[in-house]
Amino acid sequence: MDVTPPPAGEVIALFGPTGVGKTAIAVALAELLRARGEDPVAVSADALQVYAGLETLTGVASAAQRSRLEHRLVSFLPLDASFSVGQYAELAHAEIDGLLACGRRPIVVGGTGLYLRAALAELDLRPPPPEGAREHWTAELRRQGAPALHALLTRRAAWAAEGIDPNDRQRVVRALELLDAGELEPPQEGSQLWSSELRRPTLLVGLTMQRERLYELIDARIEEMLAGGVRDEVRRAHAAGASGTARKALGFQELLAEDVETMKRRTRNYARRQLTWMRKLAGVRVIDVTGRAAPAVAEEILDCGP
Repeated sequence: MDVTPPPAGEVIALFGPTGVGKTAIAVALAELLRARGEDPVAVSADALQVYAGLETLTGVASAAQRSRLEHRLVSFLPLDASFSVGQYAELAHAEIDGLLACGRRPIVVGGTGLYLRAALAELDLRPPPPEGAREHWTAELRRQGAPALHALLTRRAAWAAEGIDPNDRQRVVRALELLDAGELEPPQEGSQLWSSELRRPTLLVGLTMQRERLYELIDARIEEMLAGGVRDEVRRAHAAGASGTARKALGFQELLAEDVETMKRRTRNYARRQLTWMRKLAGVRVIDVTGRAAPAVAEEILDCGP
């Protein structure tokens, strides 16, 4: 049988905060697409789901969900490996292009805004930090704490600090690294990050939810993770020499410290930042999923027109 490539609106991309139900909606969407004769595949746009051995912590689709929808770019990297958005972009572009060439429908699914943009667009990505810079600022982070480094960043480049939560250790350190390297510049109009230019025709859908309900689901999800053995998963990863990149998984350090309440608080804060990203994405069609079943949301997505 001849393979017919997907029509205009080739890629479907689902973005939304942690806990909103992206994977369940992607699975329901895939079933509707198969009923139309299509062959969908999910491509993850998540910074940490790439690691084999952190599936519970990072929320990788369950075995049952993957039996209903194939997922690419999950659980393929060893825990001791470092990883960058530049490396991810190359892999994601190859996956998307390969799927389209075979007549299959890519469904890009993620909650990491930069990785979503890297999957869908051609970005001039920042280089890795100069040798030794990360170690220096990581040591300063341990010595002074993230709020103090954020205050330093504010004094040196207020425009860079403005969009970073003072407790976001990863982004504060990265901004200082780039500032030292001369690679951090004030944003220009028409930034690539927020432009509407994409590599492929894409239906970009942003999933949102009433805030208090989302927070309830986040807390419940973390309790399910605890019941599912996430503490042991993190301890094993720690003992196996997890890389600095892998240790950035939300909750990794908190679970090592047995601080579940801080993990919940940081996850809720992260969800707020994800929603901020969503508001900035050009061409995004926002769908409120509060109180709605995944199949109904999937039907509305298809009504948007891929």
